Amino acid sequence: MTVATQAAYVASSPIPAIPPPSAHAGVIGWLRANLFSSPFNVALTIVCALLILWIVPSLLRFLLIDAVWTGADRQACLATPEHPEVGACWAFVRDRINFFVYGFYPIDQRWRVDVFFAALAFGVGWLTWLDAPRRDICLIYFFAVLPIVSFLLLHGTPGGGLPLVETAKWGGVLVTVVVAAVGIVVSLPLGVLLALGRRSEMPAVRLFSVIFIEFVRGVPLITVLFMASVMLPLFLPDTWSPDKLLRALVGVALFSAAYMAEVVRAGLQAIPRGQHEAAMAVGLSYWKAMYLIILPQALKITIPNIVNSAVGLFKDTTLVFIVGIFDLLKTVEAARGDPQWATPVTSTTGYAFVAIFYFLSCYAMSRYARYVEARLAQGDRR
Repeated sequence: MTVATQAAYVASSPIPAIPPPSAHAGVIGWLRANLFSSPFNVALTIVCALLILWIVPSLLRFLLIDAVWTGADRQACLATPEHPEVGACWAFVRDRINFFVYGFYPIDQRWRVDVFFAALAFGVGWLTWLDAPRRDICLIYFFAVLPIVSFLLLHGTPGGGLPLVETAKWGGVLVTVVVAAVGIVVSLPLGVLLALGRRSEMPAVRLFSVIFIEFVRGVPLITVLFMASVMLPLFLPDTWSPDKLLRALVGVALFSAAYMAEVVRAGLQAIPRGQHEAAMAVGLSYWKAMYLIILPQALKITIPNIVNSAVGLFKDTTLVFIVGIFDLLKTVEAARGDPQWATPVTSTTGYAFVAIFYFLSCYAMSRYARYVEARLAQGDRR
Protein backbone atom coordinates (compact mmCIF):
# COMPACT_ATOMS: atom_id res chain seq x y z
CA MET A 1 0.00 0.00 0.00
CA THR A 2 1.47 3.35 -1.04
CA VAL A 3 1.88 6.38 1.15
CA ALA A 4 -0.79 8.27 -0.82
CA THR A 5 -3.28 5.48 -0.23
CA GLN A 6 -2.56 5.49 3.50
CA ALA A 7 -3.05 9.29 3.69
CA ALA A 8 -6.53 8.89 2.27
CA TYR A 9 -7.68 7.45 5.59
CA VAL A 10 -6.44 10.44 7.66
CA ALA A 11 -9.12 13.06 8.48
CA SER A 12 -8.22 16.48 7.19
CA SER A 13 -10.28 18.28 9.87
CA PRO A 14 -11.61 17.42 13.34
CA ILE A 15 -14.89 15.56 13.44
CA PRO A 16 -17.63 17.94 14.71
CA ALA A 17 -18.87 17.21 18.20
CA ILE A 18 -22.13 15.34 18.38
CA PRO A 19 -24.72 17.14 20.52
CA PRO A 20 -25.98 15.21 23.54
CA PRO A 21 -29.38 13.55 23.33
CA SER A 22 -32.19 16.03 23.82
CA ALA A 23 -33.52 13.99 26.74
CA HIS A 24 -30.26 14.57 28.66
CA ALA A 25 -29.66 18.28 27.95
CA GLY A 26 -31.38 21.56 28.61
CA VAL A 27 -34.46 21.86 30.78
CA ILE A 28 -35.57 18.28 30.15
CA GLY A 29 -32.18 16.93 31.16
CA TRP A 30 -32.15 19.03 34.35
CA LEU A 31 -35.64 17.84 35.28
CA ARG A 32 -34.71 14.20 34.73
CA ALA A 33 -31.49 14.54 36.74
CA ASN A 34 -32.88 16.51 39.66
CA LEU A 35 -36.62 15.86 39.95
CA PHE A 36 -37.39 12.56 38.20
CA SER A 37 -34.20 10.53 38.62
CA SER A 38 -35.86 7.73 40.63
CA PRO A 39 -39.34 6.58 41.64
CA PHE A 40 -38.87 8.12 45.08
CA ASN A 41 -37.86 11.49 43.59
CA VAL A 42 -40.85 11.34 41.24
CA ALA A 43 -43.22 10.81 44.18
CA LEU A 44 -41.50 13.52 46.23
CA THR A 45 -41.69 15.97 43.31
CA ILE A 46 -45.42 15.34 42.88
CA VAL A 47 -46.08 15.81 46.61
CA CYS A 48 -44.08 19.07 46.69
CA ALA A 49 -45.87 20.34 43.58
CA LEU A 50 -49.25 19.64 45.17
CA LEU A 51 -48.21 21.45 48.36
CA ILE A 52 -47.06 24.45 46.33
CA LEU A 53 -50.32 24.54 44.40
CA TRP A 54 -52.23 24.37 47.68
CA ILE A 55 -50.23 27.00 49.64
CA VAL A 56 -48.86 29.54 47.15
CA PRO A 57 -52.15 30.71 45.56
CA SER A 58 -53.74 31.35 48.96
CA LEU A 59 -50.60 33.11 50.16
CA LEU A 60 -50.42 35.34 47.09
CA ARG A 61 -54.11 36.12 47.36
CA PHE A 62 -53.71 37.17 51.01
CA LEU A 63 -50.46 39.12 50.62
CA LEU A 64 -51.04 40.78 47.26
CA ILE A 65 -54.34 40.27 45.45
CA ASP A 66 -56.82 40.87 48.30
CA ALA A 67 -54.46 43.09 50.30
CA VAL A 68 -55.38 46.61 51.41
CA TRP A 69 -52.61 49.06 50.58
CA THR A 70 -54.07 52.40 51.64
CA GLY A 71 -56.25 53.58 54.48
CA ALA A 72 -56.32 55.83 57.52
CA ASP A 73 -57.67 53.41 60.13
CA ARG A 74 -59.16 49.96 60.72
CA GLN A 75 -62.19 50.63 58.55
CA ALA A 76 -60.08 50.17 55.43
CA CYS A 77 -59.17 46.60 56.47
CA LEU A 78 -62.61 45.35 57.51
CA ALA A 79 -64.68 43.06 55.32
CA THR A 80 -67.66 44.60 53.54
CA PRO A 81 -70.47 43.12 51.43
CA GLU A 82 -68.68 44.42 48.34
CA HIS A 83 -65.33 42.96 49.48
CA PRO A 84 -66.02 39.95 51.72
CA GLU A 85 -62.45 38.68 51.38
CA VAL A 86 -59.87 40.98 52.98
CA GLY A 87 -56.17 40.21 52.67
CA ALA A 88 -53.16 41.68 54.38
CA CYS A 89 -53.63 45.14 55.87
CA TRP A 90 -50.51 46.80 54.48
CA ALA A 91 -52.06 50.17 55.27
CA PHE A 92 -51.36 49.33 58.93
CA VAL A 93 -47.69 48.68 58.14
CA ARG A 94 -47.43 51.92 56.14
CA ASP A 95 -48.95 53.88 59.01
CA ARG A 96 -46.63 52.34 61.63
CA ILE A 97 -43.47 51.89 59.56
CA ASN A 98 -41.59 54.66 61.37
CA PHE A 99 -42.33 52.99 64.71
CA PHE A 100 -41.16 49.67 63.31
CA VAL A 101 -37.87 51.19 62.17
CA TYR A 102 -37.02 53.70 64.94
CA GLY A 103 -39.07 52.62 67.95
CA PHE A 104 -39.44 55.50 70.42
CA TYR A 105 -36.42 57.36 69.10
CA PRO A 106 -37.21 61.14 69.09
CA ILE A 107 -38.68 62.20 65.76
CA ASP A 108 -36.44 65.23 65.37
CA GLN A 109 -33.33 63.07 65.96
CA ARG A 110 -34.13 60.17 63.66
CA TRP A 111 -31.72 61.50 61.07
CA ARG A 112 -29.00 60.10 63.33
CA VAL A 113 -30.41 56.61 62.87
CA ASP A 114 -30.47 57.15 59.10
CA VAL A 115 -26.81 58.20 59.16
CA PHE A 116 -25.98 55.09 61.21
CA PHE A 117 -27.75 52.85 58.68
CA ALA A 118 -25.89 54.55 55.82
CA ALA A 119 -22.51 54.24 57.57
CA LEU A 120 -23.17 50.59 58.37
CA ALA A 121 -24.27 49.84 54.80
CA PHE A 122 -21.14 51.56 53.48
CA GLY A 123 -18.92 49.51 55.79
CA VAL A 124 -20.64 46.23 54.97
CA GLY A 125 -20.49 46.96 51.24
CA TRP A 126 -16.82 47.87 51.40
CA LEU A 127 -15.99 44.83 53.53
CA THR A 128 -17.90 42.33 51.42
CA TRP A 129 -16.62 43.69 48.08
CA LEU A 130 -13.75 41.26 47.54
CA ASP A 131 -12.08 43.45 44.90
CA ALA A 132 -12.45 46.70 46.84
CA PRO A 133 -9.36 48.91 47.18
CA ARG A 134 -7.63 49.32 50.55
CA ARG A 135 -9.58 46.71 52.43
CA ASP A 136 -7.01 47.06 55.23
CA ILE A 137 -8.40 50.53 55.89
CA CYS A 138 -11.90 49.05 55.66
CA LEU A 139 -11.10 46.69 58.55
CA ILE A 140 -10.02 49.64 60.70
CA TYR A 141 -13.16 51.54 59.71
CA PHE A 142 -15.54 48.64 60.34
CA PHE A 143 -14.10 47.24 63.56
CA ALA A 144 -12.71 50.36 65.24
CA VAL A 145 -14.09 53.61 63.80
CA LEU A 146 -17.68 52.57 63.06
CA PRO A 147 -18.53 51.17 66.54
CA ILE A 148 -17.28 54.30 68.32
CA VAL A 149 -18.89 56.73 65.89
CA SER A 150 -22.16 54.76 65.92
CA PHE A 151 -22.37 54.79 69.72
CA LEU A 152 -21.67 58.52 69.92
CA LEU A 153 -24.11 59.18 67.10
CA LEU A 154 -26.99 57.10 68.44
CA HIS A 155 -26.52 57.67 72.16
CA GLY A 156 -25.42 61.29 71.91
CA THR A 157 -22.49 63.40 73.07
CA PRO A 158 -23.13 65.59 76.11
CA GLY A 159 -20.58 68.18 75.03
CA GLY A 160 -20.74 67.67 71.30
CA GLY A 161 -24.12 69.07 70.44
CA LEU A 162 -26.03 65.79 70.10
CA PRO A 163 -28.75 65.32 72.74
CA LEU A 164 -28.61 62.15 74.80
CA VAL A 165 -31.06 59.44 73.73
CA GLU A 166 -31.38 56.63 76.24
CA THR A 167 -31.27 53.11 74.87
CA ALA A 168 -34.73 52.54 76.36
CA LYS A 169 -36.04 54.72 73.52
CA TRP A 170 -34.32 52.68 70.83
CA GLY A 171 -36.46 50.11 69.09
CA GLY A 172 -37.57 48.36 65.95
CA VAL A 173 -35.16 47.62 63.14
CA LEU A 174 -32.56 49.82 64.84
CA VAL A 175 -32.30 47.49 67.85
CA THR A 176 -32.44 44.37 65.68
CA VAL A 177 -29.57 45.59 63.51
CA VAL A 178 -27.49 46.77 66.48
CA VAL A 179 -27.88 43.52 68.40
CA ALA A 180 -27.18 41.38 65.33
CA ALA A 181 -24.21 43.47 64.19
CA VAL A 182 -22.58 43.53 67.63
CA GLY A 183 -23.19 39.82 68.13
CA ILE A 184 -21.80 38.79 64.74
CA VAL A 185 -18.80 41.16 64.79
CA VAL A 186 -17.77 40.32 68.37
CA SER A 187 -18.49 36.59 68.29
CA LEU A 188 -16.15 35.71 65.40
CA PRO A 189 -12.84 37.03 66.82
CA LEU A 190 -13.82 35.98 70.33
CA GLY A 191 -14.79 32.54 69.02
CA VAL A 192 -11.42 32.24 67.26
CA LEU A 193 -9.61 33.02 70.52
CA LEU A 194 -11.73 30.50 72.43
CA ALA A 195 -11.11 27.84 69.79
CA LEU A 196 -7.36 28.43 69.95
CA GLY A 197 -7.56 28.42 73.74
CA ARG A 198 -9.33 25.08 73.76
CA ARG A 199 -6.51 23.62 71.66
CA SER A 200 -3.81 25.38 73.66
CA GLU A 201 -1.07 23.44 75.45
CA MET A 202 -1.38 25.73 78.49
CA PRO A 203 -3.66 23.94 81.00
CA ALA A 204 -5.12 27.11 82.54
CA VAL A 205 -6.07 28.62 79.17
CA ARG A 206 -7.48 25.33 77.91
CA LEU A 207 -9.49 24.76 81.11
CA PHE A 208 -10.97 28.26 81.04
CA SER A 209 -11.94 27.92 77.36
CA VAL A 210 -13.54 24.51 77.88
CA ILE A 211 -15.53 25.63 80.93
CA PHE A 212 -16.75 28.79 79.21
CA ILE A 213 -17.75 27.05 75.99
CA GLU A 214 -19.49 24.10 77.62
CA PHE A 215 -21.29 26.22 80.22
CA VAL A 216 -22.61 28.77 77.73
CA ARG A 217 -23.60 26.12 75.17
CA GLY A 218 -25.39 24.19 77.91
CA VAL A 219 -27.98 26.88 78.66
CA PRO A 220 -30.60 28.49 76.38
CA LEU A 221 -30.13 32.03 75.10
CA ILE A 222 -33.21 33.10 77.05
CA THR A 223 -31.46 32.07 80.26
CA VAL A 224 -28.37 34.05 79.32
CA LEU A 225 -30.49 37.12 78.60
CA PHE A 226 -32.32 36.79 81.91
CA MET A 227 -29.03 36.39 83.75
CA ALA A 228 -27.60 39.48 82.04
CA SER A 229 -30.77 41.53 82.49
CA VAL A 230 -32.03 40.45 85.93
CA MET A 231 -29.22 38.80 87.86
CA LEU A 232 -26.31 41.05 86.89
CA PRO A 233 -27.73 44.22 88.53
CA LEU A 234 -28.06 42.31 91.82
CA PHE A 235 -24.29 41.96 92.07
CA LEU A 236 -23.38 45.51 91.03
CA PRO A 237 -24.07 48.94 92.56
CA ASP A 238 -26.69 51.03 90.81
CA THR A 239 -24.05 53.44 89.54
CA TRP A 240 -22.12 50.60 87.85
CA SER A 241 -25.08 48.70 86.49
CA PRO A 242 -25.17 48.91 82.67
CA ASP A 243 -28.41 49.68 80.90
CA LYS A 244 -30.69 46.95 79.64
CA LEU A 245 -29.60 47.01 76.00
CA LEU A 246 -25.91 46.81 76.86
CA ARG A 247 -26.60 43.78 79.07
CA ALA A 248 -28.41 42.10 76.18
CA LEU A 249 -25.54 42.90 73.81
CA VAL A 250 -23.02 41.31 76.15
CA GLY A 251 -25.20 38.24 76.66
CA VAL A 252 -25.82 37.73 72.94
CA ALA A 253 -22.15 38.24 72.04
CA LEU A 254 -20.89 35.76 74.65
CA PHE A 255 -23.55 33.19 73.77
CA SER A 256 -22.76 33.37 70.06
CA ALA A 257 -19.00 33.31 70.71
CA ALA A 258 -19.29 29.92 72.42
CA TYR A 259 -20.99 28.40 69.38
CA MET A 260 -18.61 30.16 67.00
CA ALA A 261 -15.66 28.69 68.92
CA GLU A 262 -16.80 25.16 68.13
CA VAL A 263 -17.32 26.08 64.48
CA VAL A 264 -13.77 27.43 64.23
CA ARG A 265 -12.37 24.48 66.17
CA ALA A 266 -13.92 22.11 63.62
CA GLY A 267 -12.08 23.98 60.87
CA LEU A 268 -8.81 23.86 62.79
CA GLN A 269 -9.11 20.11 63.25
CA ALA A 270 -9.61 19.68 59.51
CA ILE A 271 -6.19 21.21 58.75
CA PRO A 272 -3.51 18.52 58.36
CA ARG A 273 -0.76 18.57 60.97
CA GLY A 274 1.75 18.95 58.17
CA GLN A 275 0.62 22.56 57.76
CA HIS A 276 1.67 23.29 61.35
CA GLU A 277 4.96 21.49 60.91
CA ALA A 278 5.68 23.32 57.65
CA ALA A 279 5.03 26.68 59.32
CA MET A 280 7.38 25.80 62.15
CA ALA A 281 10.00 24.58 59.68
CA VAL A 282 10.22 27.95 57.94
CA GLY A 283 10.62 29.70 61.28
CA LEU A 284 7.15 31.22 61.73
CA SER A 285 6.01 31.93 65.26
CA TYR A 286 2.78 30.45 66.60
CA TRP A 287 0.72 33.58 65.98
CA LYS A 288 2.19 34.23 62.54
CA ALA A 289 1.53 30.63 61.53
CA MET A 290 -2.05 30.94 62.70
CA TYR A 291 -2.59 34.29 61.00
CA LEU A 292 -0.89 33.49 57.68
CA ILE A 293 -1.43 29.76 57.17
CA ILE A 294 -3.75 27.92 59.55
CA LEU A 295 -6.68 30.29 60.20
CA PRO A 296 -7.26 31.29 56.54
CA GLN A 297 -7.66 27.64 55.60
CA ALA A 298 -9.77 26.81 58.66
CA LEU A 299 -12.13 29.75 58.12
CA LYS A 300 -12.45 28.90 54.43
CA ILE A 301 -13.53 25.38 55.32
CA THR A 302 -16.08 26.55 57.87
CA ILE A 303 -17.70 29.36 55.84
CA PRO A 304 -21.06 27.50 55.65
CA ASN A 305 -21.07 26.92 59.42
CA ILE A 306 -20.02 30.49 60.17
CA VAL A 307 -22.83 31.86 58.02
CA ASN A 308 -25.25 29.39 59.60
CA SER A 309 -24.33 30.72 63.05
CA ALA A 310 -24.68 34.31 61.83
CA VAL A 311 -28.12 33.61 60.36
CA GLY A 312 -29.22 31.88 63.55
CA LEU A 313 -27.97 34.79 65.64
CA PHE A 314 -29.77 37.31 63.43
CA LYS A 315 -33.05 35.47 63.96
CA ASP A 316 -32.41 34.98 67.68
CA THR A 317 -32.35 38.74 68.17
CA THR A 318 -36.14 38.49 68.51
CA LEU A 319 -35.59 36.91 71.94
CA VAL A 320 -34.47 40.22 73.42
CA PHE A 321 -38.11 41.33 73.57
CA ILE A 322 -38.53 38.85 76.46
CA VAL A 323 -36.43 41.13 78.67
CA GLY A 324 -38.39 44.22 77.63
CA ILE A 325 -36.30 45.49 74.70
CA PHE A 326 -38.33 46.81 71.77
CA ASP A 327 -36.84 45.04 68.79
CA LEU A 328 -38.75 44.73 65.51
CA LEU A 329 -40.98 41.92 66.75
CA LYS A 330 -41.76 43.78 69.97
CA THR A 331 -42.76 46.93 68.09
CA VAL A 332 -45.15 44.88 65.95
CA GLU A 333 -46.56 43.28 69.08
CA ALA A 334 -47.15 46.71 70.59
CA ALA A 335 -48.59 48.27 67.42
CA ARG A 336 -51.06 45.49 66.68
CA GLY A 337 -52.86 46.18 69.94
CA ASP A 338 -53.72 49.73 68.88
CA PRO A 339 -57.56 50.00 68.72
CA GLN A 340 -57.20 52.26 65.69
CA TRP A 341 -56.02 49.25 63.66
CA ALA A 342 -57.75 46.38 65.47
CA THR A 343 -58.91 44.01 62.72
CA PRO A 344 -58.83 40.21 62.25
CA VAL A 345 -55.90 40.54 59.80
CA THR A 346 -53.76 43.13 61.59
CA SER A 347 -51.71 40.66 63.64
CA THR A 348 -51.16 38.35 60.68
CA THR A 349 -50.01 41.25 58.54
CA GLY A 350 -47.56 42.42 61.18
CA TYR A 351 -46.06 38.96 61.56
CA ALA A 352 -45.87 38.62 57.78
CA PHE A 353 -43.93 41.89 57.60
CA VAL A 354 -41.46 40.62 60.23
CA ALA A 355 -41.12 37.27 58.42
CA ILE A 356 -40.39 38.97 55.08
CA PHE A 357 -37.79 41.24 56.70
CA TYR A 358 -35.94 38.35 58.33
CA PHE A 359 -36.18 36.16 55.23
CA LEU A 360 -34.71 38.80 52.92
CA SER A 361 -31.90 39.58 55.36
CA CYS A 362 -30.97 35.95 55.98
CA TYR A 363 -31.27 35.05 52.31
CA ALA A 364 -28.91 37.89 51.39
CA MET A 365 -26.33 36.59 53.88
CA SER A 366 -26.58 33.03 52.59
CA ARG A 367 -26.30 34.10 48.94
CA TYR A 368 -23.21 36.16 49.66
CA ALA A 369 -21.67 33.22 51.49
CA ARG A 370 -22.26 30.99 48.46
CA TYR A 371 -20.64 33.60 46.25
CA VAL A 372 -17.56 33.67 48.49
CA GLU A 373 -17.41 29.88 48.56
CA ALA A 374 -17.60 29.69 44.78
CA ARG A 375 -14.87 32.29 44.39
CA LEU A 376 -12.54 30.60 46.87
CA ALA A 377 -13.19 27.22 45.28
CA GLN A 378 -11.77 28.43 41.96
CA GLY A 379 -8.26 28.02 43.31
CA ASP A 380 -8.96 24.39 44.21
CA ARG A 381 -9.98 23.54 40.64
CA ARG A 382 -6.79 24.86 39.07
